[in-house]
Formats: sequence, C-alpha cells, structure tokens
Amino acid sequence: MATTADTAEHGPLAGVRVVELAGIGPGPFAAMLLADLGADVVRVDRPGGPSLGIDPAHDVTNRNKRSVVVDLKAPDGPARVLDLAARADVLIEGNRPGVAERLGVGPDACHARNPRLVYGRMTGWGQDGPLAQRAGHDIAYIAVTGTLGMIGAPGTAPPAPANLLGDYAGGSLYLVVGVLAALHHARATGTGQVVDAAIVDGTAHLSAMIHGMLSAGGWQDRRAANLLDGGCPYYGTYATADGGHMAVGALEPRFYEEFLRLLGLDGFDDARTDPTRWSELREAVAAGFASRTRDEWTAVFEGTDACVAPVLSLTEAPHHPHLAARGTFTHHGGITQPAPAPRFTATPTAVRDGPARPGADTAAVARDWDVPRLAEPREPQLPDPHRKASP
Repeated sequence: MATTADTAEHGPLAGVRVVELAGIGPGPFAAMLLADLGADVVRVDRPGGPSLGIDPAHDVTNRNKRSVVVDLKAPDGPARVLDLAARADVLIEGNRPGVAERLGVGPDACHARNPRLVYGRMTGWGQDGPLAQRAGHDIAYIAVTGTLGMIGAPGTAPPAPANLLGDYAGGSLYLVVGVLAALHHARATGTGQVVDAAIVDGTAHLSAMIHGMLSAGGWQDRRAANLLDGGCPYYGTYATADGGHMAVGALEPRFYEEFLRLLGLDGFDDARTDPTRWSELREAVAAGFASRTRDEWTAVFEGTDACVAPVLSLTEAPHHPHLAARGTFTHHGGITQPAPAPRFTATPTAVRDGPARPGADTAAVARDWDVPRLAEPREPQLPDPHRKASP
C-alpha cells in the first residue's frame, strides 16, 4: 500500500488525510473518490466488519485506501480513532444519528482533539427530522423526494434504478462537495465543522431544473409525459431486431432531421413540435428500429450528429471505441473498473492500489501518521455483566 509520501505525486488532494469509519454504500464511495483524487484515506474497519457480501479483494470502492482494524467497543477503541482524527483533515462516517457519539467518536470528541477537522456525516434521512432514526435504503430515499416517481412507463410501477440516483448521486457526490467546501473553509479560518449529507436532500437538489420547469408549466407531474422522461418519441429507447436497444436523444431541430433521415422516416418533419402526432411518430420509430439489429443500427448512426447510441451492458461498455480510447475504464489487479474521474492536467489521478484489505496497513499507518497506539496489541473487550447468555 502507498504511504503518505507516495500519494504526493497522485492527484490534487495529495497531502490531505482522511479517516473513514467503515460502512457500506455511499460513505465508502465518497471516500474512494477522495482517495482517487490523491487523499491518504485510512479506512477504520471493524473486526469482522461490514462488507458488500463479496470478496474484499473485488470491492473497488476500497481502492487507493489503506485499512486498519479498530474495535470501537473495546476500552481503547475510541482513543485509537481519536488519535487518527487528531492528525486528519477529514473524517467520514455513515452511522445513524447519535451512534458515533455513543461510541465516543462523535463530532464533539473529534473537534476537542482537532478543531480544524471536517466531520462528514452520510445518512439517508439526515441528522434530524421524523425519519432520522429509521432504517432505509436508496429506493426509499428517492421515493419520497419525487424523483423515483418520475421514472418509468405510465400504468406500471416505477422501476428500481439500481442505487446510482440516491446512494451515489444524491449521497456520495454531495458529501464530497460538502467536505471539499468545508475543507476550503477550514484552511482559510482554522475552524472545522460538521457536514450533514442526507440522500434525501441531495436527490431532491438534483431535481432543481425539473421543479423550475414544473413551476413554469413546462413539465407535467406524471410519468412519460415530458421531454426527458420518455414521453417524447425522439428522446427514449427502442428495441432492435435482436433484442438489443438503441438510445435516442435527438432533441434539437438539426439533430432530429438527421435522425429521421438515417432511420429512413419521411413525413414527420413537423411532428417534432406537434404532440398530437407523437404516438404516430413513436410507432414509426419503433418499427424502424425493430427492422435491424443493434449493431446494424450502431453502424448506421456512427459518426453522425443524430444523437443515437447503442445501449450497452456493463461488460460491453469498456470495449466501446470511444470509452476505450479515453481510458474511461481501466484494468487493475485483475479487475476491470471505472477509472478515476474527473481528470486534471497538472495533478493526474490513477488507480494506484487495489482494494484495501481489512487491517493490512496498520503498521504503515501507525508509522506514517505517528499514531503508535494504533499498532499496539488491542485490549480485549470485557464481557457485559448485564448481558444475558444466549439460550
């Protein structure tokens, strides 16, 4: 694993130290993004801690990080984490509100050791509100924000859009934006603060443009009735003869004209701005795409401005000529994975190391961060005398 000195050559966040209290989902992804950008991220794993249910060697959200194992319920556990927090710029945790405080590593305890610390909190519902203490997952968070209700065909249940919209777009990315903004403030003033990143807040914020259109009368509050939600026949997906799909986004007039020409449709020039003809246009477009395979249509639209692309699978995507030319995906440690993003001219980023193995870097982190207690033998957790024995 890389040391702090090694990471100085990789990314704009070189020299920034981040402590990540292990969790799953948006917290680890946010920490991975910071690590990709060059930060020295130390993940504090629990003994037998949480995982995705896969071999840790394949969990790429832990790439470019280092790992130590700390039992926060052990007598000396909180002190070990506070030693790290005292030397860190950022700490990220994703527990329910109040849990970090009960474990002895909440914001007050950390700021007592390090007033400049940016303390990032990642939750679904936020640190307060009626649902703050309730369990949840991506799909529930995006459901109450109205964003899930925008997706899918009318008359059918909204589909589950993986966990990209809530966990990672509305959660991780907003946490990273907040952390970086607070880090800028801390460096300017010497004062750290708490960043409350809630998936419900971030996901709602993503729909800002739609709310503006709704207020202006340019968006109907129902599915598949609008320009960008599948209601428009020249912005959507269509099946091909071989069971594949093509994605169409020919919104502007000249793109729409090119689209019609290449698809071989005549008599629909005025249908673009005439919703009364959209059903007829949709049927014609669907019939056109159904007449050839996905690869055949890909060849037809290749190199044009018709704004049409094949819908690729996860395993197909890295081989797309454009993505391959840009290196959008990379192969590291036997795993094909997305390369770090965005890109920088002066401080390029890279996948430097594979997924951190729990506890594998304890000695190195203790040395590099000057936290000798971290490498000392762990004090055993004393049995709780009030706990009843299992039957």
